[in-house]
Amino acid sequence: MVAAQRRPVVGIIGNMGLLNDSYPVHVGGTMNSEAVAEVAGCLPVIIPSDPRLVCVQELMRLCDGFLLTGGRPNVHPSEYGEEETPAHGAFDRCRDAITLPLVRACVERGQPFLGICRGFQEVNVALGGTLYPEIRDLPGRMNHRMPPDGSIEEKFALRHSVRFTPGGVFAALMGADEVMTNTLHGQGINRPGCRIVIDGLAPDGTPEAIYVKDAPGFTLSVQWHPEWNAAGDPVSRPLFEAFGNACRDWVAR
Repeated sequence: MVAAQRRPVVGIIGNMGLLNDSYPVHVGGTMNSEAVAEVAGCLPVIIPSDPRLVCVQELMRLCDGFLLTGGRPNVHPSEYGEEETPAHGAFDRCRDAITLPLVRACVERGQPFLGICRGFQEVNVALGGTLYPEIRDLPGRMNHRMPPDGSIEEKFALRHSVRFTPGGVFAALMGADEVMTNTLHGQGINRPGCRIVIDGLAPDGTPEAIYVKDAPGFTLSVQWHPEWNAAGDPVSRPLFEAFGNACRDWVAR
């Protein structure tokens, strides 16, 4: 009898939260776990993103790939050489301390990761890039933030197009040069980091899809939230399927 092949383990970067407004927890959205398990075909494991509890080397030995999730706190501006202002919002310094070196280590080693929203921004900062604290305050830019009211379906509804580089990595993956996405972010890329390739833009010029040039592994990252309706959305599904295949390739190696 042939033994069943084990599912690749994907570390889902967790966020700090409060249960019932008082009990500290490490959390990960269920839609992230569902996308990893049901679309990527991998085993989801939520990572407590705190350097007092875990270290990058341990995580890379434990996991085959990483999902760099979205989150309300932003990357601290000191990580890209700027002063903190009220516009920068809330922070999670423990997550910064794990994800930024993790991205750099994965790029060097070729271990796959998929960046989403804050994760997209972490990839840029980890490689030396900078962020705008508030996209909607820039001349000519639209409001990319989550709608304050409505059901979760309305908040994650498709709201703007993203145009990819013709013949580029994302266009090949999606089979299209332009797709529709949701948008739930306040910050965005200002200066791209070293080797960061901007491969997709919103209509107002905001970077929405990136990868790391000449990286030996999977480094695709997006500013929108593909974990929403990942199984049924024609843009989300190929992204998570490609990530799952990259994790299986890593296991095979």
